[in-house]
Amino acid sequence: MTEMPADIALLWGLREAPRRGRRPTLTAADVTKAAIAVADAEGLGAVSMARVAAELGNSTMALYRYVKSKDELLTLMSDAALDDPPELPADGDWRAGITLLARSMLDVWRRHPWYVQLPVNGPPAGPRNLQWFDRLLSALADTPLDEGEQVGVVMGLLTFVHGEMRLRSELAAGYRNNPESFGRAYAAALRRLVDPREMPALRRIVDAGVFDVDSLHDEPDLDADFTATLNRYLDGVAAHMARRAQGRSQSMGGNSR
Repeated sequence: MTEMPADIALLWGLREAPRRGRRPTLTAADVTKAAIAVADAEGLGAVSMARVAAELGNSTMALYRYVKSKDELLTLMSDAALDDPPELPADGDWRAGITLLARSMLDVWRRHPWYVQLPVNGPPAGPRNLQWFDRLLSALADTPLDEGEQVGVVMGLLTFVHGEMRLRSELAAGYRNNPESFGRAYAAALRRLVDPREMPALRRIVDAGVFDVDSLHDEPDLDADFTATLNRYLDGVAAHMARRAQGRSQSMGGNSR
């Protein structure tokens, strides 16, 4: 039997507990919950073994009995911060299901803005991450896509949502630090710097006044922008599904002759 990878064993609580010393007073789940509380209140940069130990009223060394390193703690946080995924629509509409799940992932980011700063070191592996993976795949189960294509669509969606959330998070931080850089001064700078001979497409956008706004950072439009971009991605998936279905139909028609 292949040995269980250490990170997966950790996430599933399958790592053997230490037998020596005093009886444990905490669990890895307790440590993870405290770390999430610190991150929610102070940001991911504040999370350290010492800070989490203080949150729990324990010594730093005591935490290493349950979690061996900060990297392990971050791995545990990446799974524990997730809620259970929502149930799919009863009508089986794949697009409505994917949209619901994508927007629910956006809600996770709003509750835990630090989440998108976590390192991504591999495919989904924790219990809750795999529940989300399964629910996304379930939304595509009755489509013309084969299993490999379903995984590809889901991974593409996860890449889009994570990238969108991370970009929004970093832009929000930049806006807080320097709001003037998001205003009309940006458009004025581009007019001076963008040479139409070297960057003709960008110059057309600048001249069209796209950047002539009081602020490029408009938080109330987050939902609308996210939905619009998500719909473009799903339009591409739908077009691919249509080609797949047409190809199967033509193949079946040829075989019946």
